[in-house]
Amino acid sequence: MIRQIKETCLYVQDLERTKDFYHGKLGFDIIGHVKNRHIFFRAGTSVLLCFIPEATKAESSLPSHYATGHIHLAFEVNAGDYAGWKEKISKWNIEIIQEQAWQKGLHSFYFRDPDGHLLEIVPVGIWDKA
Repeated sequence: MIRQIKETCLYVQDLERTKDFYHGKLGFDIIGHVKNRHIFFRAGTSVLLCFIPEATKAESSLPSHYATGHIHLAFEVNAGDYAGWKEKISKWNIEIIQEQAWQKGLHSFYFRDPDGHLLEIVPVGIWDKA
């Protein structure tokens, strides 16, 4: 049985801008960086891989890591930290696109990164059985 998604890939246009957003604002630790190719972050127990798609399209040592379009991913936070994250995102002048009410009185909110990927902050328990 697969227990979790260990890593997720995003394809970005500017690694410095990506670093400023995910490390500088969201506070993710940098665990790997190759100039003009990729930057990798630790997000809790998961890994977020950010690649320049054109640099990895013609990979020879690994299968190519290449895609286009916007991707959605959600970052889980403790329920008590949810409001604080909402405040931080607003303080950084990042537009919160929507806040959504879910089952069990839980909420999540959506915003975009500099490359237009749709990000979501969700509290622990959002996917637990009712």
